[in-house]
Amino acid sequence: MRKITASLLAGSLALAFTGSALAENPMVGGAAMYADKNIVENAVNSKDHTTLVAAVKAAGLVETLSGEGPFTVFAPTNAAFEKLPDGTVDTLLKPENKETLATVLTCHVVATEAMSDAIGKMISDDGGNHPVKTVGGCMLEAKMDGDSITLTDENGNVATVTIADVDQSNGVIHVIDTVLLPKG
Repeated sequence: MRKITASLLAGSLALAFTGSALAENPMVGGAAMYADKNIVENAVNSKDHTTLVAAVKAAGLVETLSGEGPFTVFAPTNAAFEKLPDGTVDTLLKPENKETLATVLTCHVVATEAMSDAIGKMISDDGGNHPVKTVGGCMLEAKMDGDSITLTDENGNVATVTIADVDQSNGVIHVIDTVLLPKG
């Protein structure tokens, strides 16, 4: 009986620790996000990121963002894409605009894994404004707005991180409310 009780207790503790580890990753777009899955594998399950996923596919970036990384992705929601001028998304998704679309998307990607506490520290260490160079060649300015991280692109568009620290096997996703654009 003691062995059964000890086994049950050990099993319960293992489940509790596994459950709490999974619970640490926030839900995104009504879907669980798993730290052992990559950025693309998780993003396809978020109902709030269907436009982003379609854009990543159209730009030919699925393989890249499924790769080893590490990446920090500032992931705009569908609502963020809807804030763009009418027709912008449809135009970007056309095959002839694949390169432009890839540039826009890679302006949301940094070639390192940066959790929000690290970003906050960089902002603080840099006197309240930390420059962020993206894979797409864009320069963003990271700042704090109260407890929230904001990113300003070269055109003055400001995105707020609405869900931070979504851990991935190849980096981290921070959900944002505005599409960041290259200078132009």
